[in-house]
Amino acid sequence: MALPMSAWVSLIGTVPCTTGRLSRVRAADFQTAGVKFKHILTPQSRQLGPKPATSPVRGHINAALRADKFSTTTTLWKSGHGSASFLPQGGRGWLGKFALGATLGVTAAALVQSLHTGTFTAMALKVNLNSADGDWKEAKDFLLSLSVKDRRQYYRTSNSVPLDDIPVWTPTADASKSGAYERNEKLDQKISLYSGDITKLEIDAIVNAANKTLLGGGGVDGAIHRAAGPLLKKECASLHGCETGEAKITCGYGLPAKYVIHTVGPIAQGGVGENEKKALRSCYKNSLKTATDNGARSVAFPCISTGIYGYPPEQAVHEALATVREYLDAHHDKLDRVIFCVFLPTDKELYLQNLPVYFPAA
Repeated sequence: MALPMSAWVSLIGTVPCTTGRLSRVRAADFQTAGVKFKHILTPQSRQLGPKPATSPVRGHINAALRADKFSTTTTLWKSGHGSASFLPQGGRGWLGKFALGATLGVTAAALVQSLHTGTFTAMALKVNLNSADGDWKEAKDFLLSLSVKDRRQYYRTSNSVPLDDIPVWTPTADASKSGAYERNEKLDQKISLYSGDITKLEIDAIVNAANKTLLGGGGVDGAIHRAAGPLLKKECASLHGCETGEAKITCGYGLPAKYVIHTVGPIAQGGVGENEKKALRSCYKNSLKTATDNGARSVAFPCISTGIYGYPPEQAVHEALATVREYLDAHHDKLDRVIFCVFLPTDKELYLQNLPVYFPAA
């Protein structure tokens, strides 16, 4: 149940402001409602007054709940420097966001938690990821400010898979094949082969095998857009497409993944030549670079171009593994995990056969 506005303003009085403690202008209004503040709640203190409280700020919440509603047209609060700050003046600063949170109906439990953790803004602002009517920029900024734990309430998919639940691929000596790549111990624990739905992965970034419009399509592209919600398409529209081999990044919105990196693979239905090989390698390399440039330390790849684009999977696997290996050799400190996410059993078998070539055991 959301607190009335009077409760929010009552609780504001207990929080220090960066420009000085917030002072009450209409103290008489609150006294008639039975709200009297004698103590200041700090992040280090979980009790009010000289006696322990069974629940943080419970006394003030109960008192505030009995307060009458007040008019938002009245100047209610002033900072320590005497400048008024409230929503009608543009919703500026911390107090404006606080008042905005009140109008959006943040729960009492969320408010109490935010007072103790200092994460009020994130707890107060809410986004609707099921509607295309919202502002994708505001939604993106909000979601990217959240911790993984807080962002989980916005997932549009169920049964997300955390990074810790994705097994690490480990080469064994008897599975090693001869190849051009030597053992690199710095790459241990950095490779995974995952068979399943890429939209379930709770990691920093997943790669989308997109088309040039970036506006959604079939296969993994359509699945990612459906899981992320309509705001993903709105942000993608602002990117004005993507050329073959390039990569562009967006927020993940309703996905467990924080980011989506969109890349366009080559069409190889007429056969694979040097141009197609170079373009496919560029997809993997540019996606990895985009991930690390944006601080993503875990990234998952689907099988790019092997669907309707016609790139033979038995050839594509070598371009994928070689590019990832070479990028990790040069930037192993920037990535914690690269996940090859496969859907078909035949693709899984191709990776199992060829991973030891590019990531050999001792």
